[in-house]
Amino acid sequence: MAFDLDLAKRLGDVDIALRLEAGEGITVLFGPSGVGKTSVLNMVAGLLAPDRGHVRVGGITLFDDATDVPVHRRRAGYVFQGSRLFPHMRVAANLRYAGARETMIDAVAQLLDIAHLMDRWPRTLSGGEAKRVAIGRALLSDPAFLLLDEPTASLDRARAGEVEHAIRDVRDELGLPILMVTHDRAEAERLATRIVEMAR
Repeated sequence: MAFDLDLAKRLGDVDIALRLEAGEGITVLFGPSGVGKTSVLNMVAGLLAPDRGHVRVGGITLFDDATDVPVHRRRAGYVFQGSRLFPHMRVAANLRYAGARETMIDAVAQLLDIAHLMDRWPRTLSGGEAKRVAIGRALLSDPAFLLLDEPTASLDRARAGEVEHAIRDVRDELGLPILMVTHDRAEAERLATRIVEMAR
């Protein structure tokens, strides 16, 4: 199983309870705002502790009653809803921040069609370009899996299409298991290997 999750967490007036077993490909958590989709990503990444349950990715236990692997050892490539690029670094420096070899940086830049952006500052990028750079930086951290939080939020249809194309390329070329959050059913249906619907 790429993702084997059994999570329970109470956050304010929201009770999150999720059981999920998913194979390779893109698993999409779909549902309206406020049901805990991003909190699930945070629990998988180790940024938020479940009240009980387990997190296993690729057969490796990251959290259970006896285990809580630190964030920096979970090998999660996390692309947040906001791209969170370093504004004082050009695109190339943002990508090099992960410490990857130049050949790997070049390969990822080609895969995501961002090679022509290397000398640009983040503030000059379109939303879609910034998101693709953020995905590239996550890939260059040598992740075992990817977490994508609303990767096309606030993008127009054309820019969202570019990001969706990049996500499919990552799925097909690299084979990394992906856990993605969206509230857009059509996007979920376009990208998902499996859709998990969350509701209050």
